[in-house]
Amino acid sequence: MVTVDSKGRVVLPQEVRNRLGISPGTEVEIREENGKAVVEPEDEPDRIVDDFERLIDDAAAYGTRDSYEDLDSQSKHHADAIKRHANEHSPDDE
Repeated sequence: MVTVDSKGRVVLPQEVRNRLGISPGTEVEIREENGKAVVEPEDEPDRIVDDFERLIDDAAAYGTRDSYEDLDSQSKHHADAIKRHANEHSPDDE
């Protein structure tokens, strides 16, 4: 049994993460279905791109930020994921 913290977060048990292929940085969809919370790894690239474009549009409408430190935690998470992915697939590694 896991506990929800004051910010609404839960830690998925390792065996569940392994079975679902959820690793650090994996985008997940959380929805309510028949009175239960369902957590599902995002595996639709088009949807990920659409979500990312929405975040960019939202950021542009909100205004510019001076630095990384001024970003909210979700924006930092996305920026970090993009940096990690870019570093993993950099042309220098080929």
